This record gives sequence, C-alpha cells and structure tokens, in this order.
Amino acid sequence: MGWAVELRRLMSRRTDVRRKHRRSGRHVTDGHFQIRPATRADLDAVAAIERVAFSDPWSVSDFHECLAAGVPVLVAADASGVVGYIVARCVADEGEILNLAVGDRYQRRGIGRALVRAALESLAASGAETVYLEVRESNDAARRLYQGLGFEILARRKNYYRQPEEAALVLRAAILADKGDA
Repeated sequence: MGWAVELRRLMSRRTDVRRKHRRSGRHVTDGHFQIRPATRADLDAVAAIERVAFSDPWSVSDFHECLAAGVPVLVAADASGVVGYIVARCVADEGEILNLAVGDRYQRRGIGRALVRAALESLAASGAETVYLEVRESNDAARRLYQGLGFEILARRKNYYRQPEEAALVLRAAILADKGDA
C-alpha cells in the first residue's frame, strides 16, 4: 500500500489530542485538535505559523513544493483553523522530520507531541525503521520533546542554522515499522 493511501487511512479517523493532567492538575491539552493531512488551502496558515516560529522560515512556496512532491505535511487544526504542522518524509527505511511548529498561543498543550507521534506512525507505516531530525542546540523545549519520544543525540553540526548562526543537534530514534498483516 502506498504511503499516501496509508496516511489517508490512518488519518481519516478523528485523531483528537487526548486531555492529560500535569502534577498541578492543569490539563496538558486544553482542547480538541484534529490531526490530518494538509491541503493547499492550509498552507497560508502553515506559513504564517512558520514565520512567527523561526528566524529563517520556509516560504509558502516551500510548503507548496512539499505537497506537490508528495512529501507528507500534517496539520493540527481546531475550530479556529490550523494551529500547528509537521513535515516528514520517508526514503527507503529511513524517515526524516523536516519541520515542526505550533502557533504561540497553542504551545505547551501537547500538540507538538501529538504531531510527532502522528508523523512517526505514518513513517512506520511507510516502512521507516529509523527517524532523523535536526534541532537547534539552544532549543531546550524541542530537545525535551524529542528526547521524551525516544530520540537520542547522534551528532552535532557546527554552524548549521542561520539568523542567528548556531549548531544543530542531529537526533535519531528507532521506530517499529508496520510490516502489515503477514
């Protein structure tokens, strides 16, 4: 089964971010967000989140090129619209998370974690056994998120990011590929 068909099957059901409690009793997720494949109509909102989240953002045309090339883009959306997104691709048995962001007002609600989990599920269904990503060395929140999902530091790339110039940490996680019902 092709990755696009499998992704539609996996995401066709409503994937609400579950409400969890912190030690303080406050909800980790404060609302219901559906995770689904992005459409062209979503990309202006995705690019707007990107411009706020990153000092060297992708353009809206970069996201259009991803969709046109068949690179999976997932969005988290609520009644107000798109609140976060993830871009991840699979080549052979390796996956790569290319981009992830959640709108400022929606951060620290479990949306980023839910997007990464959905992407990992999609990558596993496409045959990925290992997933890689780069993260700014100073981005402690993202590093904690990824490490909490099983990613480990593999390498450091000096001067990888621009504006400001900074090193990237290359993270890797092993995932169980979905081999189907054999």
